[in-house]
Amino acid sequence: MSVMNRFMNFLGLQEEEEVVERERQPQDAEQDFETPAFDSRKSMKGNNVVSIHSQKHVRVVLNEPRSYDEAQEIADHLRSRRSVVVNLQRVRSDHAMRIIDFLSGTVYALSGSISKLGPNVFLCTPDSVEIQGSITDMLTEENDYNKMR
Repeated sequence: MSVMNRFMNFLGLQEEEEVVERERQPQDAEQDFETPAFDSRKSMKGNNVVSIHSQKHVRVVLNEPRSYDEAQEIADHLRSRRSVVVNLQRVRSDHAMRIIDFLSGTVYALSGSISKLGPNVFLCTPDSVEIQGSITDMLTEENDYNKMR
């Protein structure tokens, strides 16, 4: 009986078919012994265990794009679950903003994070990497400190 017939029977939309049981013959009894025992089937299922820590080599990619076109390459690294350090010092400021906007969207879609490491240097990580702590912008602090003197 198919699943759909059982479902229709359960709802009462179809009459239940009579199942005719046939007499068990000696050939059927021999076939039962050929099937693997429960213990051996149970041990076969144990082979499907997958380690949570299967990723042994964690890779961090250093990237220094020279144009906006290279932003997709950085996003591909993030999709492959690699952390990327992006140095935007060799890109015009308007292109750097566009790259950061693109990478911010990519990181958000992948549930990752992005952090500023320094002037025009960013760390983009997938969701499997946690960023802890922060790096303060030393130039801003020095200017504020000099103004206070």
